[in-house]
Order: sequence, then structure tokens, then C-alpha cells
Amino acid sequence: MPSAAYAPAVLRTRPVGAGHWRTFLAVARHLNFRAAADEMALTQSAVSRQIQALEDEVGVALFLRHTRAVELTSAGAQLQRAVVPALERMDAAVRLVRQTAGRKSVAITTWASFASMWLIPRMEEFQRNNPDIDIRIDATDSAVDLDTSDVDLALRYSMPGAAARGALRLFGEQLAVVASPWLLKANPPLRTPADLAQFTLIEAGDAHRTQNLEWLSWRRWFDIQGCPTLQPKRWLYFNYASQIVQAALSGQGLALARMPLIADALATGDLVEVMPGHRLDSPLAYWLLVGPRSGQRPEVQAFCAWLQGEAARTRQSVGDNTEAPPVA
Repeated sequence: MPSAAYAPAVLRTRPVGAGHWRTFLAVARHLNFRAAADEMALTQSAVSRQIQALEDEVGVALFLRHTRAVELTSAGAQLQRAVVPALERMDAAVRLVRQTAGRKSVAITTWASFASMWLIPRMEEFQRNNPDIDIRIDATDSAVDLDTSDVDLALRYSMPGAAARGALRLFGEQLAVVASPWLLKANPPLRTPADLAQFTLIEAGDAHRTQNLEWLSWRRWFDIQGCPTLQPKRWLYFNYASQIVQAALSGQGLALARMPLIADALATGDLVEVMPGHRLDSPLAYWLLVGPRSGQRPEVQAFCAWLQGEAARTRQSVGDNTEAPPVA
């Protein structure tokens, strides 16, 4: 039947039911109405009616009916390429929902560097003590809206005045100059801030272009130390705090690093703090925010209690004695 017979005066916009698409794919796979009917456990006439209804909805012919064969039209082939992956994704999602139905789980959103440097290395203890709770971490630089998403907790980094209502302060931060021990052994000793000119300095590439990151810059550190014109041997820039620390660990230069994120590396000796008396205070802090529909669930409460215990240990290790109530 020519496609012109299906051309409507006004294009339809209502969605097509998934059942019609499954029948369409069965016919497209077999190019035979009887074989498709056997696969779908339907009569051949029922399959034919569904395909006819689908073509009426789409507005063009999807198959060419020959005496002994069926052939996809160009429009049918185009839809087949689109529908196959779409239904496969939907089926995969349904399988996942069925598998996780009734299981206890906690979904956390945070940014990638915090997840890799602070959260994930500590989670083995929680998982060992709570084997029946599944954890999902969504690492993204975009703030997720807990009111509309399926995320339970948000771990965020901001100035106190920018923290969301109800946010609980986990810990603040200082910045420290750090390096790998073998880099320090291979170079002249560092006794004064001016000695940093002998080294490569590692910094966030967007520190001078992004709100709040100016607080974390070497230039601010130089100003406070009374050497505003100091220039290092070379600069090395990265986008993420985890990359900055990794470069320092591998001996590529000195990093002005966030103490809460490197406390473990300092404790193990993988990093060494250079000139401890020259730490830089940061007004930024790390916050926990609980979703409005999640706070009463026992598994979320258990994770929050564990998280606050870990935060207390971090505060102790970095010398942060501040305990603040939730943001009003």
C-alpha cells in the first residue's frame, strides 16, 4: 500500500503504545507476519491489526506487503534503528528495578574529587557493618535538587552563607603546601616562602575564573606570606582537586591542597607538609544535606550517623574544633 494513503491532514502527536512497537520489531525481525505472531503468542490477524494501527498512528507505511514476503520501507527501517535501543534500555531499567525492589539503599550526590579522595576510601567500614544496604554515588559537579530527584543525600562544598537550609556542617578546611617526600629530598630545603620559586607549583586551572576558588589560589597564599610578586619555576594546572593531589603524590611539584582531603596521605607519609606554620585558612566548608523524603528511613539515618562519625575524625585530624548546628 503506498505511503501516501497514510498521510494525515494534521500530524498526530500522541505517543504510541510500547506493545505496538514490540509487535513492529517482531515483524521487522522475521519479515513474516505468521512467525511474528508465533513469537508474540498472538493470532496472525491480531499482529496485522496492530501493524495497521501503528501505521495509522505514524502516518506512513512501515512494511511493503508482497504475495509471499514482507519488506521494511525506508521509514520502517528508520524506526527500527531507533526503537531497538530504546526498548532495550527500557527493558534493562525494568530488570534493575525488579532486582532492587524491596532492597534498602542510599543514594548520594557529591562532586568527583570529594567522592574519590574522602568518601570512597572510608566506605569499606560502613559496607562491612551494613551488608544489607546498597550504596549509589552520583558524582557530578552540578547541584542535584533533592526535592525532585531520587537522591537521598547531598555532600556539598560552599561558603556558609551559601549552604542550603538544613545543611549540617561536616568540617571546614585549611590549605597546606604539600609535596612527595622524595621530591623534597632531591631539591634544596624549603625554609621560607620565597624558596618555593625553585619548584613547580600545581594549581586549579580555573582558580582565578571561578567564584570561591580564588580563596584556594597560590596568588592569595603569596600575598598573605608577603611575597606577592613571587613566580615559580613553572606552573602546572589541573581541573580537579584529585588531579592536583595525584600530581603532587607523583612528585611533579608542590600543591596547595585542602587539608580534609589529604589528611590520610599526610598520616601515611605519602605527602609531606611543607612549612606547617604557613597554612592558609579557607572560608569554605563541607556540608551534608538530607533529602526531604529520606530523613526518616533507617538506612539513611544509619549512613548519616556513620558519615558524621567520619567527619568528626576528620575534624580532629585537621584541628577543626568548630561544631555548628544545621543551617536555619
